[in-house]
Amino acid sequence: MDHSMDRVTACFVFIAIVERGSMTAAAESLDLSRAMVTRYLSVMEQWAGARLLHRTTRRLSLTPAGEATLLRCRQLLDIANEIPSAVGDLNEQPSGLLRVSCSQSLAQDVLTPAITDFLLRYPKTSVDLHINDRIVNLVQERIDLAIRVTNELDPNLIARPLGKCASVVCAAPAYLAKHGIPRTPEDLALHNCMPYTHFNKSLWQFNGPEGVTEVLVGGNLSANESNVLLSATLQGTGIAMLPAYAARPGIDDGRLVLLLAEWQPQTLGIYGVYNTRRQMSAALRALLDLLVERFADPHYWTST
Repeated sequence: MDHSMDRVTACFVFIAIVERGSMTAAAESLDLSRAMVTRYLSVMEQWAGARLLHRTTRRLSLTPAGEATLLRCRQLLDIANEIPSAVGDLNEQPSGLLRVSCSQSLAQDVLTPAITDFLLRYPKTSVDLHINDRIVNLVQERIDLAIRVTNELDPNLIARPLGKCASVVCAAPAYLAKHGIPRTPEDLALHNCMPYTHFNKSLWQFNGPEGVTEVLVGGNLSANESNVLLSATLQGTGIAMLPAYAARPGIDDGRLVLLLAEWQPQTLGIYGVYNTRRQMSAALRALLDLLVERFADPHYWTST
């Protein structure tokens, strides 16, 4: 049980134990004996040189070494799964259905035009676009690709960087006429600020002339969808930190005023996130390549 192929199998078994919640369930799902699953776990612990699981009567839980080993196992299996596609038919034409998840504002303002180009370029493909204001479980919901704007990635998933998303702080002229214009980030503490629930809900960070500034903000409205915050901002409810791509039309036509131009809100990464345990199809690979190409255009993510 020392050679590399047994270690690859042991990685597969270890992942199954973690995902199924017990060695018995893992054995059933893999059609192995309980003794064989225990043996493979022992191989993993010998290889790692540490105990990987807390064994309790109710359920198994990962030790810190187990957490690190789980990530490495998934990375190892990713590499193993990619070998057939890497040496396969390089002329394979992208085809089939892709299920893609993203937020409403991202789909509306950015992703849909890119997907339209993708479908024209690869006529044998189709896309089922799922609009969600939450982080979906890719496996349970059978999602091939999730587009996420975040600086906090799930280490259990593989993420391909697509671009950088700038944010802007803005408000409607009617709100500013009534409540005044904030001149520094600290002034925001005196205003009705409307945070985005999934990111820095009450702590807004800026890079400015004197370095990084963090401001604790609050207000009477928060939301987990930036389109809702954009609508409320346009109606004069308060001040919001919005994706630049969503706020740009309102700024350009005067319905919104760009605030604190000397202070740059924290930039977020845009990632294509997919399940590491499935071999990437030609269609998914082609879509990711197109998104990288398209999102490299700074016009998508900046306020100008």
